[in-house]
Amino acid sequence: MFTFLSEGAVTTSTFSDPDAVAVPLTVVGSINQDYFTFVSDFPQPGETILAESASTGLGGKGCNQAVAAAKLGATTRFVGAVGADAVGDSAISAMRGYGVDVTGIARRADVGTGSAYIAVSNNGENTIIVHSGANGAISVGDVSAALEAVTTGILLIQGELPSAVNDAVAAHARGTGLPLIVNAAPIGAVSDEAISAASVLIVNESEAFDLTIRADIPAVTNHEDEALAIRDRFGTSVVVTLGAAGAAVADKTGAWTQPAPKPDRVRDTTGAGDGFVGVLAASICAGFNLRDSVLRAVTAASHAVTKRGIGDSYVTGPELAALLS
Repeated sequence: MFTFLSEGAVTTSTFSDPDAVAVPLTVVGSINQDYFTFVSDFPQPGETILAESASTGLGGKGCNQAVAAAKLGATTRFVGAVGADAVGDSAISAMRGYGVDVTGIARRADVGTGSAYIAVSNNGENTIIVHSGANGAISVGDVSAALEAVTTGILLIQGELPSAVNDAVAAHARGTGLPLIVNAAPIGAVSDEAISAASVLIVNESEAFDLTIRADIPAVTNHEDEALAIRDRFGTSVVVTLGAAGAAVADKTGAWTQPAPKPDRVRDTTGAGDGFVGVLAASICAGFNLRDSVLRAVTAASHAVTKRGIGDSYVTGPELAALLS
């Protein structure tokens, strides 16, 4: 059961344009093997503690977003790279199990599959250390070859691949006229040129702040004004995610804040932001407008934190419809 954290009108429409035709989503991004430990609290420097439990799972921002979109029902293709190792085999198999088209994944013999080491505390917070592995070795040639057949739908990128790769995806979007969603996370690997090619830019609070500094955007006093300033600078709709507070959004119609539903319990925040991005992208692919897509995304992300793990915490279409009802 959810309650909204702030007052104000909330969009309640949950239906796409009845004349809209769903289009496929192509996610170009990272894929990792995640290693989780669940702890009562994080250790101090030099301290050794015992974990309460441990597990492994699929991860990487791009992979997470593709899984979230596919679980919601979007036709989803993934472009990325893993090592020529057993971990890579397992990751590809797991993504296929979620319904993601994995034919765009390159196998790199020169480097292992990416990995992430995640500690989750009892209050749901996490610390993450990532080794990029094959994600950092993927080439423009790998991605360009995989994108040759992509002439329809929507493209989605993040900041966990080399900047040159993201620039190549942006160039493909420009050349084909395909809409591009950019999740500039982390911000450093996403160039101004890639952001300017976006139809929708998604950043969190710290990424939005870093972007305003990098782009020499004057300081503002609230997130809606910040989203508007970024919109005006880069010519793209902007979504600034605010964690438990929801999201501030700016498009050609103006700016608004979408509150987030408050979950009964927070068990694990890992991957919730990626779930937000995947659901937003899948919703746009299904024909929902940006306002309704953001509502669906904050609802799905708020539900995700009530469960441990990543892929299994993401909602299906019927589950999201039930939450919104």
